[in-house]
Amino acid sequence: MLSRRQLLLASALLAATRGGTLNAAAPAPRGAPLRRPIPGSGEMLPVIGMGTSRTFDVDAGADAAQPLMAVLEAFFAGGGQVIDSSPMYGKAEQRVGDLLRSMPEPPPLFAATKVWTDGREAGTAQMEESARRMAVERFDLIAVHNLVDWRTQLDTLKRWKEEGKVRYIGITTSHGRDHAEFLQVMREEPLDFVQFSYNIADRRAEEVLLPTAADRGIATMINRPYQRGDLFAATRGAPLPAVATELGCSSWGQFFLKFILGHPAVTCVIPATSSPRHMQDNMQAGFGALPDTAQREEMLRVFAALRASS
Repeated sequence: MLSRRQLLLASALLAATRGGTLNAAAPAPRGAPLRRPIPGSGEMLPVIGMGTSRTFDVDAGADAAQPLMAVLEAFFAGGGQVIDSSPMYGKAEQRVGDLLRSMPEPPPLFAATKVWTDGREAGTAQMEESARRMAVERFDLIAVHNLVDWRTQLDTLKRWKEEGKVRYIGITTSHGRDHAEFLQVMREEPLDFVQFSYNIADRRAEEVLLPTAADRGIATMINRPYQRGDLFAATRGAPLPAVATELGCSSWGQFFLKFILGHPAVTCVIPATSSPRHMQDNMQAGFGALPDTAQREEMLRVFAALRASS
């Protein structure tokens, strides 16, 4: 039987339905990870994915590479599927691929990468090399990274999608720059995904990016959910507030992730970590209740007060 809170959440989700497709997290049975639909297809994705920037850019056999298998195992054990990488991230694609190749039976994977170069031939060669590195026959998602030569690369990606070489296509901005051009592409091109930064301290995406994605039926993948760790400076040593308990959060990391997921236009968040313990903690944010409008306001109030006193 659904609790009163679950019934209220379900009602809110139904209100967010657009064109027959939910634009918010579907209520999950106890113990199941929350999932949200890709608007263009209705395919459901776990709301917590995994980024690989910096964390997986290590040499094979290096001390820093040793915990990465445990990180990946914790990710899959927590119901994760979306792994996002890029040629920009150095050796990250190769490390992910090495780990996947070493697993006897890799769990279901939603493999995402980016194209980050100039020129049609160079873009094609880079995407084919990414597939070899990450050990995938066909990427689920390839996005043009930071709008580099986006017209050329997006033209190739549209053709690849028609030919079945990639399932979804998109664009990204990893630094919050170039929002004007980014919005132009969102409004004019047939995109499946966009990726950009959004967190409790950097809410610029709420102004136009997230509403535009909702209006255009574009899935959103959120990077830098912890502002590269800066958010924890304000919360270090502080007890979790009552609103965190209401949402089932046992850490500030989960608090920050659930704030992001409380926005109905967010499809998936991709925190990056090289710590198995942190990965286990991240994955817990993908279970249980998500904040409603009043709870998000309280989360903002709590965080603002902590920053002011830190």
